[in-house]
Amino acid sequence: MIARLWSACAEPAKAPTYLEHFSRAVLPELRKLEGFVSHTVLTRPAASQVEIVVITVWLSLSAIDAFANPDREAAVVAAEAAALLVNYDRRVRHFEVATSEGIFL
Repeated sequence: MIARLWSACAEPAKAPTYLEHFSRAVLPELRKLEGFVSHTVLTRPAASQVEIVVITVWLSLSAIDAFANPDREAAVVAAEAAALLVNYDRRVRHFEVATSEGIFL
């Protein structure tokens, strides 16, 4: 399995709206994709912003390619989401899941 990591920062007042967008717009689309396994969204206050880390887990790189094609490492960020963020990664990172218990599966 492959974990796809992406991070962003939002103003504290906009972070809940981004999380709502993720739940309402992003997750339903991810769940339709063959090879999508799970997700985790992490948040933490950082100075005057909220840091957001999104981890999605996929069965394979080919499953990620179907989602992020043509560039698997390009971040997929809708305009609606980008408008809620102060900044965000334009590139994502992929890691092979070497071991996991509970949180990802």
